[in-house]
Amino acid sequence: MPRNPRKQIYPGYEDLPAAGRRGPLVRLWRIRTELLLAAALAAFTLTLLDATQQGRWMPLILLSSAISVPAVTRTGRNWVTSHVWCVISRHRLQRVCLETTMHTRAGRIPLVLWITPTSRGEKALILTRAGICAEEFEAYSEEIAAACWARSTNVYRHRTRSQFVVVEIVRRDETPGVASPGLDRLYGRRAWVSLRPDFEEPPDLRADVALAQAGQ
Repeated sequence: MPRNPRKQIYPGYEDLPAAGRRGPLVRLWRIRTELLLAAALAAFTLTLLDATQQGRWMPLILLSSAISVPAVTRTGRNWVTSHVWCVISRHRLQRVCLETTMHTRAGRIPLVLWITPTSRGEKALILTRAGICAEEFEAYSEEIAAACWARSTNVYRHRTRSQFVVVEIVRRDETPGVASPGLDRLYGRRAWVSLRPDFEEPPDLRADVALAQAGQ
C-alpha cells in the first residue's frame, strides 16, 4: 500500500526550510510551564529562607504540609503524574512538527494552545498555521503516537472552525474516576469531528449529535 503523500518527510519541493526559526517570545511560550514552575519554586525557597532567618516556623510547617500531603496521597500523585505527561506530550508534539512537514515555509509550527489530562491520556488543542490542516495530523498519527510514547492517537477537527484541531493521545484504557477533559467542557463534545470514517462515537455523543441535527 503506497504511503500517504502527506507523510513524505522530504517532499518534492526542496525550498521548504527546516523548522528552527524561533524568536524569544516563541521560546518563552513553549517553555511557559517550566518557567512558572521555576518561579513558584524560587518563591517557595525565598519564603522558607526568610521564615527560618526570622525564627518563624509556622510558614515552614504550612508550606511543607501543602507539598507533602498531596504527595503521599494517590490522588495527588496521579494529578502530578498526569500533568507531567501533559508537559512531555506538548514538547513531543512540537518535536514531531519540527521533524516532519507540519511547518510552514517560514519554519513556523502549529501552536499547542492547551493540553489537558483525560481518562485515557491527554488531549491537545492545536491552532494550525496557513498551509497545515487537520488531515496532516491524521496522516502523521502514528508518528505522533511513537513520539509521545503512547498507544495510539485520535485526531478531531472542529465542525465550523477548521483551524482548530484536537489531538487525543491514548496511553491506556479508560481510567474510572478521572474528571472529564477541560476541552470538552470548553467547546462541547458535539463540536468535534473524527477524521477516521470507521471511528465509532460513544453512544452519549451520538445522541447529542442527533439532538443537535434535529433542532436545526
